[in-house]
Amino acid sequence: MLLVLVAFLAFGQNAAFGQAHDAHAELPHLDRRGNARQLIVDGEPFLVLGGELHNSSSSSVEYMNAVWPRLAAMHLNTVLTPVAWETIEPEEGKFDFASVDGLLDGARANNLRIIFLWFGAWKNTYSSYVPAWVKTNTERFPRVQTSDGRDTERLSPFSTTVRDADAHAFAQLMRHLRTADGEKHTVLMVQVENEVGVIPESRDHSAVADSAFAAQVPAALTGFLQSHRAVLNPELRAAWESAGGKAKGTWQEVFGNTSLTDDLFMAWYYATYIGHIAAAGKAEYPLPMFVNAALIRPNYEPGQYNSGGPLPHSIDIWHAAAPSLDILSPDIYFNEFGQWAGWYARPDNPLFIPETQSGPTGAANALYAFGRLSAIGFSPFGIDDQGNAPLDLAGITNPAVHVDSSALSHVYASLSRLAPTILKKQETGELTAALIEGDAQRAARVSVGDYIATITRAGSEPGAQSRIGAMFIETSPNEFLVVGCCGNAQIIFSTDKPGPPLVGIESIDEEFFENGTWVPRRRLNGDESSQGQALRLYDTDAAQGRIYRVRLYRYR
Repeated sequence: MLLVLVAFLAFGQNAAFGQAHDAHAELPHLDRRGNARQLIVDGEPFLVLGGELHNSSSSSVEYMNAVWPRLAAMHLNTVLTPVAWETIEPEEGKFDFASVDGLLDGARANNLRIIFLWFGAWKNTYSSYVPAWVKTNTERFPRVQTSDGRDTERLSPFSTTVRDADAHAFAQLMRHLRTADGEKHTVLMVQVENEVGVIPESRDHSAVADSAFAAQVPAALTGFLQSHRAVLNPELRAAWESAGGKAKGTWQEVFGNTSLTDDLFMAWYYATYIGHIAAAGKAEYPLPMFVNAALIRPNYEPGQYNSGGPLPHSIDIWHAAAPSLDILSPDIYFNEFGQWAGWYARPDNPLFIPETQSGPTGAANALYAFGRLSAIGFSPFGIDDQGNAPLDLAGITNPAVHVDSSALSHVYASLSRLAPTILKKQETGELTAALIEGDAQRAARVSVGDYIATITRAGSEPGAQSRIGAMFIETSPNEFLVVGCCGNAQIIFSTDKPGPPLVGIESIDEEFFENGTWVPRRRLNGDESSQGQALRLYDTDAAQGRIYRVRLYRYR
């Protein structure tokens, strides 16, 4: 009974799945609501508190039977799970959706939503999840080639045969989802392929790729660059303009003779391919669709990373080539989370983070993503681990070290209860957050309404607990709710607005969620707040389910 109650609270943003939906009810979709682009589910904005399964977990319905309740107990409302091409089309033209139906049933039984990840032609650049009848027929389904003519374990994005087979399978999946889920809306979005790109060389050197590289840059791209010049990514614009800002020419004539040009070239052809796949799927069942990017290590060059993926410098190329895609998403395992996430939170690209770290680091990052960048969703990887193993900067699991996943669960619990308020404040802009990243950063500043909040680290937290996030929700001009994680800090308030120059704390109340609402407990106007001079955050706040209501005033 307790588990059922926990799952219901975690899913409290929307009605449980038991109710029937009109067959013509609007599908999950993106919509602009005030200052934010939001995911709309069953007519209401929805905050994706997600987690992504390990790649192979969902291949077994039996394995997942024990996993679903654990995920619900972690206060997730959405699970990101792969669907592999080889699983649904083991023989050409013969489809089997038993595994998909098993995942739908498991999610519904635990009041969870699903975001499917289509592992079609590529997963992490490789073609490891394609059916055997594709994998073994390299003549019919050609590969990306190295500069010395060797095939690689990657299907070619230049092959219409590969593309059409991939698109057919994906369209069949979406047709099945329309039939199996068109009324219940268990599935919210779909990711198309996974972390595409070329490595260890910066581009495909097959004959067809060489021919395309020597040809004219498509007019659709040069026209897009010209019409969007003022808002292009600075690195892309600099490359184009340094080569003369030409309206036509070969790839090297338009972008220069550099390895970045190889990356941009591959980005256009990967995006064109994936845009075709997405369009084929949407023709059957038009759910929101996105792609994800494996990011770049510092100082790495194309070929050392996934050259051609939807990286910050190529977002505009992907938008030009693949208008059927709704979101370009970053998989963030690096430090500088705020910087990476900020590059993807653009007016033309709502922020959705499908893969990232868990533990206290992920919990603090989630507060920042939802509060500062109006993210529609956040999803740590490997969520089905009991005690999520942390990932290094390459995204490789270290099985010898385990991080307590409870911090994320505790923060998700608070976010699920605050979700209606957070979504409304994303619309109005009365929401922000700050993030202290790494041991070297001691403080962060953020504008909060008419005030400035300065967050300073208190004490030293080792390793995984070195990150501190604080979300501020404006409830009136002088009143804020503050949610903190995952270390000790203090917050002082100041102002640079006209009027009395000094800021005082009228009161601080700690609040806890009880009987469906936030209830005040202690008033912290004494030693706990340095005699009303500062708000203190503790590393136990999230675990105890505590938020703070702070009222400020100004004086001379």
